[in-house]
Parts: sequence; C-alpha cells; structure tokens
Amino acid sequence: MAVVLESGGRDSSQAGAQGYAADWARAVRRLGFVPLSAGETQRLLHLHTVALAEALRAEPFSSRPGAEVGRALAEAHLTEPDVLDWSVRALGDRFLARVLPDLVGSDEAVARVTALQGALAAGFAGALRDRTFAQQERIARSAWQARDEVEQALRDSEARFRAVFSGAAIGIGIGLVDGQIIDVNQAFADMLGYSIEELRQINVASLFHPDDAAGMWELYQELVEGKHESARLEKRYYRKDGSAVWTDLAVSLVRHDDGRPRFTVAVVEDITERYELQQRLRFEALHDPLTGLPNRTLFFETLGVIFDNADAGRRIGVCFLDLDGFKAVNDSLGHDLGDQLLVVIADRLADCVAGFGHLVARMGGDEFVILVDEGESLDDVVGVADAALAAVSAPIRIGDHQLVVSASIGIVECPADTIDPSELMKAADTTLYWAKAEGRGRWAVWDRERSAQEIARSALAAGLPAALERGEFVLHYQPIVSLRDGSMVAVEALVRWQHPELGLLSPVRFIGLAEETGLIVQLGAWVLRQACRDAGAWRREFPDTRLVVSVNLAARQVDDPIIVDTVADTLADSGLPADLLQLELTESAVMGTAGEPLRSLHRLAGLGVRLAIDDFGTGYSNLAYLRRLPIRCLKLAGPFVEGLREGTPEMTTCQRDEQIVDALVRLARALELSVTAEAVETGVQAERLRALRCDTGQGYWFGVPGPVGEITARLRRQHT
Repeated sequence: MAVVLESGGRDSSQAGAQGYAADWARAVRRLGFVPLSAGETQRLLHLHTVALAEALRAEPFSSRPGAEVGRALAEAHLTEPDVLDWSVRALGDRFLARVLPDLVGSDEAVARVTALQGALAAGFAGALRDRTFAQQERIARSAWQARDEVEQALRDSEARFRAVFSGAAIGIGIGLVDGQIIDVNQAFADMLGYSIEELRQINVASLFHPDDAAGMWELYQELVEGKHESARLEKRYYRKDGSAVWTDLAVSLVRHDDGRPRFTVAVVEDITERYELQQRLRFEALHDPLTGLPNRTLFFETLGVIFDNADAGRRIGVCFLDLDGFKAVNDSLGHDLGDQLLVVIADRLADCVAGFGHLVARMGGDEFVILVDEGESLDDVVGVADAALAAVSAPIRIGDHQLVVSASIGIVECPADTIDPSELMKAADTTLYWAKAEGRGRWAVWDRERSAQEIARSALAAGLPAALERGEFVLHYQPIVSLRDGSMVAVEALVRWQHPELGLLSPVRFIGLAEETGLIVQLGAWVLRQACRDAGAWRREFPDTRLVVSVNLAARQVDDPIIVDTVADTLADSGLPADLLQLELTESAVMGTAGEPLRSLHRLAGLGVRLAIDDFGTGYSNLAYLRRLPIRCLKLAGPFVEGLREGTPEMTTCQRDEQIVDALVRLARALELSVTAEAVETGVQAERLRALRCDTGQGYWFGVPGPVGEITARLRRQHT
C-alpha cells in the first residue's frame, strides 16, 4: 500500500499533514520548553507526521516507525511529559481524520494506529532511558577529571530522568534482580491500582498471573545470566482489586561496572483493551455467529492438537450429524425459522454432552460434529450418537409451529495413530451418507472394508469417460438359438470393459455406474454403433443369413430426444437393414412410458427396428398398456427358466414355474409376440421350453458370450 503525500491526488492528505503538524507544534511549544524555533519545530513534526502516515499505509505493516518517531522526539529534547501524552493521544484521537480520512472506519487502520501509539511511547521511553544511561556512563568515566563537575552532571541527569520517570504516560518500574520493587512512577501505580509507596513494599512476583509466573522467573534468570540484555513480551499482572491487566512489557538489565547485575528496568504499557479486542475477534473468527458453537476452523484446530499430542493407543471418535429434510423446513417455513431451529438444535447438542466435555461444533449449514476424545470403545461413541439423536428428535416449538425433526449420524471410532484428521472427517462424511441411505433418523458406523469397496467403485466411475475415449470397451456376443431347429438366429451384444489394471470387467461392475453418472447414453450409443458395424460385416460375408443383433437400450437412452436419429444414422452408416436390429428394453423402462419417449418407440418401430422387453415377468406389467406398445418380442426372465431345471428339489416348484412359463408364452401368442427364454443352461430346460412352444432360447447351453470372431466362426460352420 504505497504512500504518496506530496503531489497528484494526495493534495488533501498533504494539507491534512501540514495542519496536523502545525497543531502538534503549537501543543509542544505550549506544554514546555522547546529548544527550536516555531518554524523548525513545525518542519520537524511535519516530517514525523508523514512518517506515521506512511507507516499506516505500508504493506507489510510495521510499528517500528512509531518507535523511531518517539525516539526522535526525545532526541530533539522534546521531553516534557505532557508532550508525550499529547502526541500519543492525538495520534489515536485525530490522526486518521486529519491526515488519512480515507482510512476512517477501517478496523485494520485503527489496529495499526494502536500499535503505532504503543511503539511511539516505547521509543520515547527507550530513548530517554538510553540517553540517561549514556549520560551516566560518560559522567562515571570522566569522574577522575572533574569530580565536582561529574557530581553536578549526575544530579542534573538524575533530575531529568526523574522528570521523565515521574511524568511519563506509560508505566516505568525499577527493581532488584530478585524481584523486589525499588521504585515505580505514577503511571505504573495507577495501572495496577496501588500507591507508589505500596508498590515499593511489594515483590513483583506477587503481581504475576499464575499462568505465566514461571516463565517470568525464567526470563529474569536468563537476564541475570547475561543470556539477554533485554526482553519484550505480553503478560498479565494482578491489580490491587484482583482483576487482571494485560501489558506490553519491555525489561532491561542494568549492571554494575564490573558486569554484575544491579537492577532491572521495566517499561509497561496497558494493552488490556487491545488484547480484549483481539480475543473478541479471535472468538468471532472461531465460532459460528448464529449458534455460538465452535466453527469448522476451531474444530480442525482442536483435532490437529489432539492428533499432534496423541499417545500410542489413544482412541478418538467423531459423530458427524446432518439434519434430515432441513431444506424442506427452509423452503416451506422460511430461513428465519430455519435459523431458529438450528439454534435450538445446537443448544440441545451442547447440553446433551455438556457433562462429558465433548466438543460440539457447527460445520456449516445443518451439519454438526461431536468430537469424542479419550473414549474407551466404540460403545462410548455410539452412546453419544444415541443421546444426540434423542435430543434432536424431541418436539420443538418455534412460534406457532410445532416441529419434529430427525438427524442422521456418521460414526468413526479408531486409534488416533491409524488415521489422520482429513481421513477421519472424510470417513465420517462417507458414513453419514450411509446412514441417510439406510433410512435416516439413525447412525451408521464406519467400515473400512466397505469404504474401500466404495472408493474402488468411485474410481471406476471416475475412469469411465476416459475409458470410452481410449477405446477400452469391447463387445461380446451370446447366441440366441431357434428351439425348433437349433440354428443361431440372433446374437445379443454384451459390453465388457477391458480395464488396463483390473482386466476384463463384466457389465455388473460398471453399467450401474454409467447410469448414475449419465455416461450410459454415450456408452449405449457406442455399443449400438459397434454392434451394427459387426452385424453389417456378418451380413456382407453371409448374405443369405438373416442374423439379428440385439442391443440393450437403457432407460435414459429411451428418454433421449435424439434416440431415433441416433439409431437411423447408425443403421445408415453400417448398412444394416433395420429389421436385423433388435433393441431390448426392461419392463421398468417401457411401462408407463408416455409423451416423447412413447413417440420415440413408435418411430423406432416405424423404421423397421424390432423392439423387445428384456427380463419380462420380473417387474409390473400393465397388460392393457403393453398391448398398445410396438413390441415384437418378450424375453422371459431367467428365474422362471431356472425352475425348469432337471432335478428340481420340489416338484411343486417346477410345476408352478412351468405353468408360469406356459402362461407367459400364451400371453405372448395372444399379443402376437415372439418369445425368447433367457438363462437356458441344460438340455432339460431346452426341451421343456420347446414343448411349451417357446420360440428361441439364450444361455450357456447354447453358447457363452464371446468376441466377434467366435460368432463369425460359428456362422462359417453353419454354412459348411
């Protein structure tokens, strides 16, 4: 933050600096003797005014210029006590308004002014002290030349020191190295609420605050041992009335001529207001303004301290809590009521663990966390979670509204040396969503193995887009065979992921992820194009064979408004006749389809494409609705075919499944649909399906899914 007061857009600041310096010069000359002319005094103080203004704007900020100005005042012999008092007060009361009006109202500027005030006073006192001690040393060295003169100079010096000592606006105290107070000035006595005579009878140790007394004696000892000549720190003293005062303390050691410690000089400034402001600002920075609970920053600070100091075997637990349906409260009743609800919940959570010393923090929104330190087992943390759920679920009345809310909690409890803070909270967040997924209003406990599985699943989901771009997906085809003569009449295209690290992955591992991420539309389009290209190649090599290729169509693809154009373009590019393409849809994707998706199905059928319902019988089918759909094939779900297996334990089960398959086949016939049985694994199943007039079968009995080359080889064998 560079400062230019001399020209350009700084004319007003320059005028303010000149005016402030003029006031300062008049005050100095009014308060005591000044060894300079009026013009010289004003020019000198104008330079100091500019230096202080530059310090206030400087980045980074330093209070050192304030100390330099204080020292310069003393060196210019402007040493009247009231001069320092006026200078310090004016810097705080009027400096910003007169010199830097653009900074008025800035908390940062006020804090910098406060720092400069203290530095100016300290620099003034330090210069006086240094000058006094220097004068004393010069007098001592010249004693052999003019003892009378030295004694007179010493008396003069003492008189000047006493004038400064007595009239200084900041506290000054002199004591022996054992802590016994020799003398203090009035400012020091007023600061602590004692008289000067009372303080002369006191050892400074009795004024120390118990939290820092030991450190102070260590400081004195280091001074006495010569490790330091001076020290500066912030510390507390007790006032006479028992209250505490925060001070900025500068301590220096004065030695005998032979180097032995003689006494200490302390310059003390009352910074209680500044310290309390800093504490208040820190509290506000570390606590949630709505609920008053510790915030996310303080929680992680506390967690870091615990982990840094954790002994081997120390256990730690967290309960990560999120209100269920809080957004609905905000949306329906308003954010003001939602805020009131959060305050009540925060108070309840704090109360329910108050007797145990657990930290309760608000992480943001409607999320809270309870830190359980030094718990003995998982049961301790679960007990805290149960208490929290009970506290939250009790009815809450806010104004005219009676509210009942619930929460979900993710629990993590483990030895501190097996996890770090970020992993701990990541695990808690994951576990919280497990609890929500399991029904809300409950807790769930972190399971490392389950977490690892979900991480692996997430890694697969994240890798899907790149895998599609790199061409890592391949198609395998499973034969669909006529149950009448055993010939292969169709194949179903089944996608596989040739993962570079995990090998060949079945659709079970990634199709669900593709649907969740929305990539199923792109992946499905790729499967459709590749299957039609392969089927087109078979068509060209075996023109007399009408081999149908069946491709699964996901629900999102059915809803895609450009699905018809995608299919039409794919058929055109591959040269495959439309009637050799069959699109399989699940019952859930077809039943209830309305609007544009239903029109898309009819347009696809209009292209000549076959439509089939996959896994028929496992969902709910509205038969009247099914009758109006352009479906040409039903694929019976595997569980019905499973019951037709040879050696079924209970014949009644076999008979019942056979009756179901028979009914489904009859239904298909009534709707003029063909029927394909899935999961045919034995010859007995194939024979029973043939007897039930099922058209085609698919399963391991007829062939396992294989690469495109295996289907090509099978077609060649059929033509030999």
